[in-house]
Parts: sequence; C-alpha cells; structure tokens
Amino acid sequence: MRIARTPLAAALVLAMSTSFGVAALAPAEAATNAASSATESLIPYEEFTLPNGLRVVVHTDRKAPIVAVNIWYHVGSKDEPAGRSGFAHLFEHLMFNGSENHRGEYFEPFELVGATDMNGTTWLDRTNYFQNVPTTALDLALWMESDRMGHLLGAIDQKVLDEQRGVVQNEKRQGENQPYGQADDLIYRALYPKGHPYHHSTIGSMNDLNAASLEDVKQWFRAWYGPNNAVLVLAGDIDVATAKEKVTRYFGDIPAGPTLDRTQAGPAKRQTTRETMEDKVPQARIYRAWSVERYGKPDLERLQLLAQVLGGSKSSRLDRRLVFQDKLADRVSAYVLPFELASTFYVSADVRQGVDPAQVEKALDEEIARLVAEGPTAEELHQAQAMVKASVVRGVERIGGFGGKADALAECTVYTGDPGCFRQSLEVFASATVDDVRKAGSTWLGEGSHTLVVLPGERAALEEEPSPTPAPFNLPRPDRKYKTVKTSVDRSKGVPMPESFPDLKFPALERATLGNGTQVILARRDAVPVVQMSYEFKGGFFADHGRKLGTSSFTMSMLDEGAGELDALGFANRVEALGASVGAGAALDGGNAYLSALKENLDESLALFADMIRRPRFEQKEIDRVRATWLAGIAQEKARPNGAAQRVLPPLLYGKGHPYAIPFSGTGTEESIASLTRADLQAFHAQWVRPDGATLIVVGDTTLDEIVPLLERHFGDWKASTPAPEISADNIPPVERPKSAAVYLIDQPGAVQATILAGQVVPSTKDPSTVVFDFANSVLGGEFSSRLNMNLREDKHWAYGAYSFTQGALGQRPWMAFAPVQIDKTAEALAELDREVREYVAGHKPPTEAEVSKIQATEIRSLPGAYETGRAVLGTIGGIVRYDRPDDWVFQRKAMIEGLSVDQVKQAATTLDPDKLVWVVVGDLKQVEQPVRSLELGPVQVIDADGNPVKR
Repeated sequence: MRIARTPLAAALVLAMSTSFGVAALAPAEAATNAASSATESLIPYEEFTLPNGLRVVVHTDRKAPIVAVNIWYHVGSKDEPAGRSGFAHLFEHLMFNGSENHRGEYFEPFELVGATDMNGTTWLDRTNYFQNVPTTALDLALWMESDRMGHLLGAIDQKVLDEQRGVVQNEKRQGENQPYGQADDLIYRALYPKGHPYHHSTIGSMNDLNAASLEDVKQWFRAWYGPNNAVLVLAGDIDVATAKEKVTRYFGDIPAGPTLDRTQAGPAKRQTTRETMEDKVPQARIYRAWSVERYGKPDLERLQLLAQVLGGSKSSRLDRRLVFQDKLADRVSAYVLPFELASTFYVSADVRQGVDPAQVEKALDEEIARLVAEGPTAEELHQAQAMVKASVVRGVERIGGFGGKADALAECTVYTGDPGCFRQSLEVFASATVDDVRKAGSTWLGEGSHTLVVLPGERAALEEEPSPTPAPFNLPRPDRKYKTVKTSVDRSKGVPMPESFPDLKFPALERATLGNGTQVILARRDAVPVVQMSYEFKGGFFADHGRKLGTSSFTMSMLDEGAGELDALGFANRVEALGASVGAGAALDGGNAYLSALKENLDESLALFADMIRRPRFEQKEIDRVRATWLAGIAQEKARPNGAAQRVLPPLLYGKGHPYAIPFSGTGTEESIASLTRADLQAFHAQWVRPDGATLIVVGDTTLDEIVPLLERHFGDWKASTPAPEISADNIPPVERPKSAAVYLIDQPGAVQATILAGQVVPSTKDPSTVVFDFANSVLGGEFSSRLNMNLREDKHWAYGAYSFTQGALGQRPWMAFAPVQIDKTAEALAELDREVREYVAGHKPPTEAEVSKIQATEIRSLPGAYETGRAVLGTIGGIVRYDRPDDWVFQRKAMIEGLSVDQVKQAATTLDPDKLVWVVVGDLKQVEQPVRSLELGPVQVIDADGNPVKR
C-alpha cells in the first residue's frame, strides 16, 4: 500500500529519532565539543556523484544480507504551480505503474525476490521510493529504479493516467471520510497564506486532478525526475566500490534534466487567527499551529526539545495540567514537523466530554505562555535530552524502510546538501541550555499562530479553492556540465533476476527457568546496546468472559499508571529519565508487559519493570482519569468507519455469549468500562498476571549468565496470590457458521466512501492447516498484487486498497476482507468482492502456478530481511510461545511453504464458504441501502455502531 504523505505520528518519530542517528548525548551543561566527538562516527558514509548529476551516498552495515535502496527526488507539492496541485503525489503513483522496459506492476519483480519495507511517499518537499532487497537482488532494484527514472514516459498513456488519478482521488476521499480528516487542509490553508508553497495540500484538489492532461504530467516528469534532481542512498550489505560500479552501470546513461529555480519562501509571518468547523466527531478537538524555523537550523532542534517538554509525553506540562490535574482533556500533544522551507509546530487537545473548549484553550494559553517566558527547568530539559538519546539508539538498528538510516542520509542530503547533517542536529540537542530553548520558544511561538476548533456536528464537504488555468510550463535546456556515460545494460532483456538468495538466519533460542516458575527465552542481538523483553501471560480478551468487557485491556493498560512507590507521573518521569520504554496490553488470547532498556541502565529499568508488573498501584483517581480517556476512545472508534465495522463483526461471527464475541480492539463497551471498579482490576491482575505458566522473552545485547541473575533479583521471589484459572483459551468452544450469508448496514450520513467488511470463522492458528490457508489467502487478498487489490484498486480504481487477512487465535480465527470504496460504487464493489471469493473458492478461477510461485518467492526470500530488528525477533518468539510452536518454527514454516503445490492451495481455498459470509457495510444509507439490497446476497439488516438493530 503506497503512502501518499507522511502520517503525523510517523513524521514525529522520524524527526525525533532516526533522522538524528545515534550517539551518547552529553548532558545539557557539557561542552559542545563533547557532543561533537560523540557524533563523529555516527552512521559512517561515503559518497560520489555521477557525471549526470546523480548523487549517491553509501553506508555499510553487514548485520543482515540485505541492502536498503532509497531514492529521493527533490520535488514535492511545494513545487506545484497554481492549477497543478497534486501532481507530485499523482506522479508517485504513476511511477509505480510500470516503465518502458517493464510493463506491468512495479511491485511484481520485488515480490519475487522477497523485498521488504517497499513503498513510496510524497510530501511538501520531496518524493521518495524505497525497498529493502536481498543482497543478491541489488541489480534488480537498481535496474527497476533506473528504468523508471530514465525510461518511463513511453509507459504512461491515457488509460494509466485515468487509473492512477482514480486511485489518488479515492485516497483523498478515504482521508476526508475519517473524523478530523479535513483539519490538516484547513490548517495549512490558514497558516501559510495563498502564494506560499505550503498553502495547498499534497494530495491536491479534485479539480486540478481532473484537469491534468497526459502532456501536463509528462512535462512534469521531464522537469523534476532527472538524475541531477535525485539522491540515491544504498545502506546495508554494500561497499562504495561495488556501489559505484553498479550505479554507474544502471544510471550513468540517463541524461540530466533541466536545472529549475527553487521556490524561495520561509516561515510565514502572519497575524494570529482562529477558525471553527463542524465534523462528524465524538468530541471537540483543538489544534494550534505556528510556522517556525526551517529544517537544518539550530532553533528547530531547540523547538523540538520545547515540544517534548510541553506535550511530548505523559509527564509533559500539558499532560500534567490538562489531563492529570484539571481533567480538561483526554489527550494532548505537542510536536514539530520539519520541512525544507518552514516547519510547523503543533499543539492539539481532545476536549473531555462536558468541558467547554474555551476552558481548554485558556489552559493551553497559560501553559504555553509560561514555558515560553521561563523556559524548561534543567530537570525537564535533561529528561527531554535523555528521550532523544534513547530514541536514536533504538532507531539506528534499521537500515531502510520508512525512517531508517537510509532515509536519514537521503533527507539530510536533499534538504541541506550534507548527508551527515543529523550530526549537527544531535550536537544542538546535546548542548542546548535552558536559555537556548527559552529563546527559541520566545522567538517562534508568539504572534502568528492559527487555532482550529473542530466541534461535533454535521460534516460538510471542504470547499475547494478556485483552480486557475496553469501558466505554460516551458523548460530550459539541461546544464551542459552534465554528461552521460555508456552502459553495457541491454534493457531489452528485461529485469535481471538473481540466481541465488541469502540463507535464512534466526538467532538460537537459549532457555532458563526462574525461581518463580517463569520460563526465560533469550535471543542474543548486539546490533545496538538495547535489551528488550516481553513478559507473556495467559488471559487476554477471552478472559473477559464472565467479566465486564474490556477488563483485560483496561487492567493491563493501568500497570504503568503508577507502581511501587511512584505515582503515575513519578513513574513516567523515572522511565523517561532512564531512556526506557515500558507498556502493557492484551490481545485476543493473552497479555504481555513490555520493556525496552538501554544496556547502560538495564538494572534500574528492570526494577521499574518489576514494580509495574508486580506492584501496580491502581489508584482510584488514575482509574477515573484513564476511564474518561478510554470512553472517549470508544467513541472515536465508533466514529471511524473501519473501527465501527470491526466492533460489530465479531459478535456476528461468533454469536453473543461466545468469548470472542467482543470488539476485537479489546476496548469493551461504554457500559462495561463505566462500571469497572478497582476491585475488578485487582482481581484480574491477581488471577492472570502471574509468574507460573508465564514466559519472559529477552532479545538484545545480553547473555543468560548476565540476565538471569538480574531477573532473579527482581522477579525470583514473585509468587501468585491466587490459584491458577481453570479456564483456558485452548478450549474455546467452536461455533457454527451462519446458515446463509447476511448483510448488515451501519449508517454514516454524508460519507463520501463506504467501508465494506466481510468475515467468516476459519480453523485455529494451532490447526495444521494454518500455513496453507494463510498462503491461499495471500493469493486472494494478502498482497498488494493479490486479486482483490488488483481488481478494486488497479483495474477499476474504486478503492485506495482492498485486502483480506486472518487474525491469530487459539480458537477459531476470524478471516476478514475489507475495502473502503467510493460511495457511488458501493454495490458494484460489494458484488466484485463476492464474485472474487466465489470464483476462487469454487475453483472457477483457481490459484495459478504463477500466483503460487510468486507468493512462495515473496514468503521465502523475504525471510533473511524480516528479522533485521530485535522487535521483529521478539514478535516472532511471542508467536512461538503463544501457539506452542517449536523453537525452529521459522525454518519449519519455510519448508512447508517451499513444499506447497497448487492443488494444496486450491484445496485450502475451499475453507471459505461464500454462501455463509457475514457482510458489514458502513456508509450513507441514503446512497447505498437500495443498491446493496438489490444484490440479494442475503437478508439485509440496519444496525447501529453497537450492533443493535435500528428501528425504522
């Protein structure tokens, strides 16, 4: 699935972590040269530039046999002239649709070699494409990237343009159909005045997209996608000599494009403004934004530290005041989105039910003004710096993908010309003083903000600004300094496929048993000085059976809301000061508590982790606070089309009274959460969070000799206080499928899309058929190039994506297919989904040899790169524990997939019964009800977001 623009949360992670590499940050009072020496060897790289202007940066990291290929084009929505909004993002999609020497889907060759973390994104200043490939497939990746850089235009015709334009427009509808989905567009329109390159949205206007002609988009490509406007980063199992030879061979003969004048603009100087809008949202939300310093300037890093102190964590000032103390808001945040010309400083608050938004604004004003006037305390600053340090230590483990080391190098090169600019950023972080941060806040967070208040009400379509007729786009000739070199590549031979692939490697699992009965599993990983652990408990959502729904999730979420001698804020402060990350949660069949600790602080972090698990405080005031936020979250869940559908589907699949007949989010219902008591939480904790029968998984830079004594010190004397539960997820009662298909409709008046969900129970994850059924599902809807997505997205462009999947379960698993589709194609899309499933299951369109071979290649060849991070290893071991799999499960599963035949996959597809599917459709009933009824798929019933029949 292609990302059109960076999600805000991901952008914040990128800004605060991977883009700034890893270093041992010095305290704020340390000299700048100490920070400088700590960053000198940070993400070492070499670089060279081809005669045609392509700049190449190489970082060697041999820990896995994969190479991250990341190419950034220095063009984004800021470069779009009036009347051509959305062109950069539209071209991101067009460049995934094949090239002159590879007609067809761009993903297909990469799926055959097991590429991972493959995608492309567009934002204000850049367009990027990235993939991690096995080392032996590097030639393939470079051939593909160079073919779409140098040989694309012949593959773009009117049909391709119309197809991808439709996909983009459905992506736009999908975003605007979500609660608060129009807010960003309004904020940027107001914050950056008309004429500023950040004024319009990256995804563009429907009018401009509809007006785009074939020649318009081809001229756009000629302008911006030449080698002299790109940076290629290769990171991983690669060296500069190999990179120079291969990149020259594949890219050297591509002519340079024109050198265009860069947009000149900076942070917007403006008056303070405010705006109010209504939307179909469950609670009011306040946004405040400022246009601030651009990327690469020291004040930007200082503002990020200020944002961390203001609203970046549970212990921040806004959290303490608005969430903990005054209980005015359910959630608050503050963060900075860094851009090339000007960055944006955001503050947001979800207003608690019954609270006047004006009261929340007043408190925001007071806290922002106080921090800007006085600056942070020395303790707050040091804690913020510790969190940056911890984030970058963890972030440096990933070489590629969205936000990996390759991204950091490319971003710095494109925005500043210096691939290592993150080193200077880290030096600013490390050496920042209280006065530095105060001055940055005073300089940038004064007059000139824009406030948007989103209130519950009816959603109105966001009116598009007028689209002027674009001026002629005449391009200058390329600069004569750029040259091409001859190449030996014969592109008529097609994509160079590798003849061999790296072997799968998975760390050996070492075992021990603690004095409390807990089994310990260790997988050693020393790529970064971090130790991660997950204490795996039985229980989970199924254990809510006979209890109030949501008890398991709510109890586990309360473990880090104060423990031992520390209250909720004290505990959060201590965790952050250590650079640790802790949390706990529940899933369908179990719960877990999680710790990520810097090696240097392992013992102290373990002490907190043990308190969290063994001695949670469950203070009533914190229960009441979290409860209010939880209830708001349930309302938010119901307001999201997919969230509403997934709340009502499980009870329809399993029948009321079944342990799995619950919202699969685990959040429970408003009634059940409202009635939870402290005694309920204590009882669940005593019964299910216990050492006997539990497993503690440890992954990271440690040994059994080192870690077991530490674990014994903190957990060895822990004994369960109650008898073990008699019920088990292993004996979840089976259910019968319904006698016939049925359709359930949920009304969402004014929706511009409908969300379609189909579901059915299939055998347990522990069933021997699991591997082959999951494989059969991949053919149908589990991959980008699978049948459902190729139909609804790529062929008919009625949806941004259509997929199917199963969720792991010890009882019968839920299989689901979903597609958010444009509202006027709801019935047609539903009919297509039904047809695809029927023809596949009945054998009218059985799996082909090519499909099976492709999925086998994807599954098997992606394995060497799948376990690049400790978190990935931890998750896999968690599955081994929960489903009683052997230690060599990853190798056994690989062998099973290698041995699958087409007939086995065909037989596995018959697990599904299209005559007994349960369909849920969320959309505007005035537009979808009658067309859906006319399909006669089965009885049609209108229900609400709680699954109750609607009287009409």
